Amino acid sequence: MNFFLAALRRDLLLTFRRRNDIINPLAFFLMVGILFPLGVSPEASFLSQLAPGVIWVAALLASLLSVDGIFRSDFDDGSLEHMLVSPQPLLLLVLAKVTNHWLISGFCLALVSPILALMLFLPSEGIKPLIFSLLLGTPTLSLIGAIGAALTVGLRKGGILISLLVLPLYIPVLIFGASSVQAGSIGLPIQGYLALLAAMLALSLVLAPFAIVAALKISVRS
Repeated sequence: MNFFLAALRRDLLLTFRRRNDIINPLAFFLMVGILFPLGVSPEASFLSQLAPGVIWVAALLASLLSVDGIFRSDFDDGSLEHMLVSPQPLLLLVLAKVTNHWLISGFCLALVSPILALMLFLPSEGIKPLIFSLLLGTPTLSLIGAIGAALTVGLRKGGILISLLVLPLYIPVLIFGASSVQAGSIGLPIQGYLALLAAMLALSLVLAPFAIVAALKISVRS
């Protein structure tokens, strides 16, 4: 646990020195709320129907925007190779980096999501389901995205390849996340949707770290 906390603290300090890594996903997320009504229709009833899907798509793409940087800086300066041969558990290091990515993307997006919900006239009944679904769904996005980042860390321009690799795996999270917000907005139970999101998160926490470690070893050695 001490090693995990030390690795997480290191990554957070490095992230706060590169503030664009925090600002860019949030700016993209909020820009959707500004531009979408201009490109479609500013009518409140129309926007409220589309709001759950639009917000979740924006959150998904905003998370994907920063996923390439999970291991990139460590690979560029050579520290990732030292981490791979270090006696410390690589699984904990991977979890610390994924947690750092979630804190600067998914967690922050969940905090500012009510602002975007108001921009898109989401009913007040849907705001709590929106926050809960993002808190449960975005860690899964970070874990899955980290697999793609690990596979492409040795490539100079791996951003497009990451999208091709992980977007199909993001679809179930998107469907159940948006459905929970839609159900909550019209007064239907959301426990089933949240349970499915929690199950996907649990499955990702068990399997994804091993896949990330294997992908890192393959990418760095190649």
